[in-house]
Amino acid sequence: MISVFRLQKTREQMSEKEVTDFVMNPVPQGQKVLCKIIRSKDGFGKFYPQYELYIEDISENGEETRTFLLAARKRKKSKSSHYIITTDKLDVAVSSKNIVGKVRSNFLGTAFAIYSKGRNPFKRESESSNLPVREELGAVVYDPNILGFKGPRKMTVLLIGMTRNGERPEFRPETDAQTLIGKFKNGDHRDILVLHNKSPQWNEETQSYVLNFNGRVTLASVKNFQIVHDNDLDYIIMQFGRVEEDTFTMDFMYPMCPLQAFAIALTSFDAKLACE
Repeated sequence: MISVFRLQKTREQMSEKEVTDFVMNPVPQGQKVLCKIIRSKDGFGKFYPQYELYIEDISENGEETRTFLLAARKRKKSKSSHYIITTDKLDVAVSSKNIVGKVRSNFLGTAFAIYSKGRNPFKRESESSNLPVREELGAVVYDPNILGFKGPRKMTVLLIGMTRNGERPEFRPETDAQTLIGKFKNGDHRDILVLHNKSPQWNEETQSYVLNFNGRVTLASVKNFQIVHDNDLDYIIMQFGRVEEDTFTMDFMYPMCPLQAFAIALTSFDAKLACE
C-alpha cells in the first residue's frame, strides 16, 4: 500500500544539515512524495529560467500547502547545459554556499550526469581543493532522433544500485570509463539500476500519445514522462508533467532521493533538438 509522504517539520524548523540529508537520501519505501516545480522566466531570466521545487501537502478537505525544497538555474557562459541546484531559492549562483548538486550535459544535450557538491576529478585546477571528489548520483540518456521522426522521447535513467539494507552506496568515479554513462556504454551494468520512461500509447480520439497520470498531469507536453523498471511497469518510480504553462507536477518514490528526481526533471526542460 502506497501512502503520501509528509514532512514532519516545517522548513523553518529544519536545520540546513537536516535539509541536505533529506534531499540526498532515498525516500522511505512505500511512500510517494508529491511535488510541484514552478518555472520563472521573467525579464532577463527568459533564456535562463529559475526552477523551484516544492513538496505538496494536500489535506483531506483538498487544501494544498507547499514547502520550498530546492532551486536550480542553468549556468550562463557554459559550453554545455550546466545546472546548479541549491537549497536557497534566493541564491542560485555558482559561488553559492548552499549548492547540493549539479547537472551537466554532453555537447549535443542528449546525455546528462547528476552530481553532488564536490571536487571535479576531471579538472586539473581542482586538484588543490579540500573538497572530496563529487558523488555521481545518476545519469539520463535520451535516444537521439537524427531522422527527425515526430514521436515521444525515449529516455534511459541510470542510478546506483541499492544495498540490501536499502541504502545508496557512495559512487565517486574518477575516470570517464568509471562513470555511469561510461559503464553503461561499455555494457557493464553491474551495480547499476537501469530505468526507462514508460512508452505512451497512441490515442485516436486526441491524436496524441498519452499516459495515465491519475489526474496529476493535465496538459499534453513532450516533456511529460513516467519512469519505470522493465520488470515492473506498474511501479511508477517517478512521473513528471505539465499542469499549467509554467507549473509542473513531479512525484517520486523509493529508491530516488529528492535531488535525483529534481535533476532528472531538469533534463526534460532542456532543449534537445536531436531527441524531438
